[in-house]
Amino acid sequence: MSAPSPLQYARFFNEFQAAKYLGISPKTLRRWRVIGNPPNFLKFGKSVKYAIEDLDNFIEASRRVSTTDCGGSR
Repeated sequence: MSAPSPLQYARFFNEFQAAKYLGISPKTLRRWRVIGNPPNFLKFGKSVKYAIEDLDNFIEASRRVSTTDCGGSR
């Protein structure tokens, strides 16, 4: 049996890891953060972190069924 990956225990991603997880550029993620768009983030001193749970919630909230779907209740 192989040893578990360190990421299995990670609760937070830095900006670059979070951007990769979402499939976007770090610059886009940074811009969203500055203007107050999701996903939520945390600040530990000067360090910006993203909880994996928040990223997963953001992904789920972004799910759409058509291009006219605004994401409200169905």
